[in-house]
Amino acid sequence: MSLINIALDGPAAAGKSTIAKQVASKLSMIYVDTGAMYRAITYKYIRTNQTEDFEALIKNTTLELTYDETKGQRVMLDNEDVTDYLRENDVTNNVSYVASKEPVRSFAVKKQKDLAAKKGIVMDGRDIGTVVLPNAELKVYMIASVEERAERRQKENELRGIESNLEKLKTEIEQRDNYDMNREISPLRKADDAVTLDTTGKSIETVTNEILKMVDQIK
Repeated sequence: MSLINIALDGPAAAGKSTIAKQVASKLSMIYVDTGAMYRAITYKYIRTNQTEDFEALIKNTTLELTYDETKGQRVMLDNEDVTDYLRENDVTNNVSYVASKEPVRSFAVKKQKDLAAKKGIVMDGRDIGTVVLPNAELKVYMIASVEERAERRQKENELRGIESNLEKLKTEIEQRDNYDMNREISPLRKADDAVTLDTTGKSIETVTNEILKMVDQIK
């Protein structure tokens, strides 16, 4: 089949990154984790004592995605591998705010568009189908219940040795949903031509196969 781009959008912990990796692997496509880009910039924002001069922050930033055969996709920020720090609680709790700033958004979106220019990309985020890849051949809007998303995030935190409380995670996810959906720049919303996919109660394999079936229908 001809090279296509696949856009996966949805709220926090809906399973976008996990499924995007699986789909990309099955189709021998390139996976682009846009959330990691925003998390990396957020990490720098925190390390620079939460400067509000986002123009200056971005002006002095280099950001690249690389691939390691053992560790997978790595995020290089200012020539430093920061991948292992991007899921820390302070980054998670600030990323929606930092990602809503115009200089940050413009910087990341340009990189994302450049990466997808030759097609063959699976990209996940919150504005991929609406802003970054409006002409993607397949757009999927992934959702899941708040309860399940909080449980997923807690399991992720446990694997990374990060302490978390389930009820607090539910509250944080609801707050992040509200912020992402109501921000002024590139709010989280379903593209008009996207397919809604509820992942609640579904295994990774099941969701992956549902998207692969959608890809088959494009042929």
